[in-house]
Amino acid sequence: MPNFGDFQLEIYLAGLSGIRPSLPMSYSELAARAEAALAPDIYSYVAGGAGNEFTQDENVRAFDRYGLMPRMLAGAAERDLGIDLLGHRLPSPLLLAPVGVIGLCARDGHGDIATAQAAARTGVPMIASTLSADPLEEVAQHLGDTPGFFQLYTPADRELAASFVARAEAAGFSALIVTLDTQILGWRPRDLGLASFPQLQGKCLANYFSDPVFCAKLAAPPEEDPRAAALAWALGFSDPALSWDDLAWLRSLTTLPLLLKGLCHPEDVRRAIDSGVDGIYCSNHGGRQANGGLAAIDLLEPVVEAADGRVPVIFDSGVRGGEHVVKAVALGATAVGVGRPYAWGLALGGVDGIVHVLRSLLAEADLLMAVDGYPTLAHLAAPGSLLRR
Repeated sequence: MPNFGDFQLEIYLAGLSGIRPSLPMSYSELAARAEAALAPDIYSYVAGGAGNEFTQDENVRAFDRYGLMPRMLAGAAERDLGIDLLGHRLPSPLLLAPVGVIGLCARDGHGDIATAQAAARTGVPMIASTLSADPLEEVAQHLGDTPGFFQLYTPADRELAASFVARAEAAGFSALIVTLDTQILGWRPRDLGLASFPQLQGKCLANYFSDPVFCAKLAAPPEEDPRAAALAWALGFSDPALSWDDLAWLRSLTTLPLLLKGLCHPEDVRRAIDSGVDGIYCSNHGGRQANGGLAAIDLLEPVVEAADGRVPVIFDSGVRGGEHVVKAVALGATAVGVGRPYAWGLALGGVDGIVHVLRSLLAEADLLMAVDGYPTLAHLAAPGSLLRR
């Protein structure tokens, strides 16, 4: 039975013929080469965080506070990283987290489609962002047999929100993930220094510009007056007054599984589950929205305890390698989203670049489990597998 870790054998065997990987094997080199490949405003938007980026950096550093306990003679010649999530059997816990300008990270400007194609090739589900360079229907067509989930930034216009959800359901997305921590845009000095915000330039708004509800309220079609259309988007992008009272309305929009993204407090988790959500997404938006907070990985265990096995818990923020995926699962995450690494892979190698990053993450995670004696994720999530330093 093949293991994800066999990817390293492929690389070493190719090396016998003088072939070395064309794409970086480390995150630091991946990010450095992507910075050189991308336009400064796009790189800034993906790489930047809120404030002085303390929380963004702490998200990554905090993983080092946890260590896996080695277990020997565990019979880990074959590993099973498969999970059950929202009615799907998946080959691994890895997810492609939503990235609002992933479309612009591709040389041809169609990074959302490239991400869907990479999902189809790897079996790693894509969480498609509301902010997309291509309409969600076109993105869904490239997912193949791999499930896709739709991430909603809830607009102020409820009719528009309902239209997005209905379109996502009709397109074949199999879950709705509502992001809660972006009702107001955070303070992002990198982007402010460049006076650049892609969506205000009309970029990555394909879902809006293809939506009949949105277009019906414009004085002219988006292709005739893109600046006015982008301004209309900015004025109605989100509803800062969104509250727990609106959860029943969100639930009423679809029969798809509903997950809330950005929940980090145990009380919020319990309230959400009691209100009928189907999953919790623990995340601090990668440190892009609020600075000065705790690292997301330090908040995961209390979130899992509050969920108490009633619904799955997805985690993202600060994930840069397979080691981080393993540690998040050991702390109770059902699935783990990765963001910036695959954006850099896309910038450097298109679909193949994303696939390279995903295979690298999974190989590292798989080999770490093998070396430390954890043949399944259930073994990994058992008490005592992960210790805090």
